Order: sequence, then structure tokens, then C-alpha cells
Amino acid sequence: MKIIGICGSPRKNGNTSFLVKEALKAAEEEGVKTEYVSLYDKELNPCIACDVCKQEGKCVIMDDINEILEKMEEADGIIIGSPVYFGGVSAQTKMLFDRSRPCRIGFKLKNKVGGAISVGASRNGGQETTIRQIHDFMLIHSMIVVGDNEPTAHYGGTGVGGAPGACQEDEFGITTARNLGKKVAEVVKLIKKE
Repeated sequence: MKIIGICGSPRKNGNTSFLVKEALKAAEEEGVKTEYVSLYDKELNPCIACDVCKQEGKCVIMDDINEILEKMEEADGIIIGSPVYFGGVSAQTKMLFDRSRPCRIGFKLKNKVGGAISVGASRNGGQETTIRQIHDFMLIHSMIVVGDNEPTAHYGGTGVGGAPGACQEDEFGITTARNLGKKVAEVVKLIKKE
């Protein structure tokens, strides 16, 4: 069993990275292997609508996307985190979404457990609309979408952090991120048990 956490922030060690890693720690505490993937240092290019992926089964643009998609296909659970950019996901996260078309050929992400984390500059800074975009991506790939675990039980991990490092003081954000990691791990274990 394995869960990967993908951070869609352009910062190497920003607030989103911190919360995704917290979620992965909570998943590890449930006995599930994890891997952290950051998009900040990946070469990602926009989809050019060439449709070659429909025939080839993978994207033909020469950058880092196929390696990331392969990790997603191999995982049992996927946690995606993004900072809020004008009420939605970052450009890096959106490029991952747009370039994931090869995964829809045969629905390679079907029944993988997915959860979302988002960080905004204020408590009501667009986290839920950003999480909704991540959930939409997961639903379109026929994934099993979960929110954070009780006692918080919301859409997912929601952090507040304008300045780098601010999320380390955001107890609610840390709690919701950890509860999300725990919930993804619990559902992965339930599915694998069957």
C-alpha cells in the first residue's frame, strides 16, 4: 500500500509542502508507505491538444509529466495540495491536471483514494474552491474522493499561510491535513483488505 503526496506549489519548502508532508506523516502512522512529490522543480509544460496521448497512451511532450503520472498510477492513494491562486489551483497543479489525459485511457486512476489540501493567505481565502478543483479532477478520473477525518470532517486540509512558514503555527490547518492523511490511509487499507 502506498500513498503519494503531490505538492503543486512553486515554492520548495512553502506552506503547502509543509501540510502535504504532515498528511503523509499521518498516513505513515496508519502503516501505509508514502512518497512526497513536489512540482516546484519539475519541468512541466501546458497541454498542446495534439491528441497523440490517445494513441500512444502517454504524453509525447518531453518533460517530467510521464514520470509523475506513472507514480500516480502505481499509488493506492493520492493527496494533492495546492496554494490558492485567484480562488483556484496553481499553474503547476493545473498543468498536472491538463496533462493527465493519458490516465483516462483505461481509467488508470480508477478507485484510487484521493484527498485535497489547500493553503490560502487568510482563513476564507479560497481554500474550498481550490479543493473543489482538485476534487473535480479526481472525480473525472473515477477516483474515490475523501475529506478529512473526524473530528474536523470537512473537504480536506485547509491551511492559512501567507508568508513562508506561517502554516507551522496554524493548528487547524495542521489538524485538518493530518486528519486527511489518516482518512486516505484508512480507506486505502479498507479497499486493499477486500
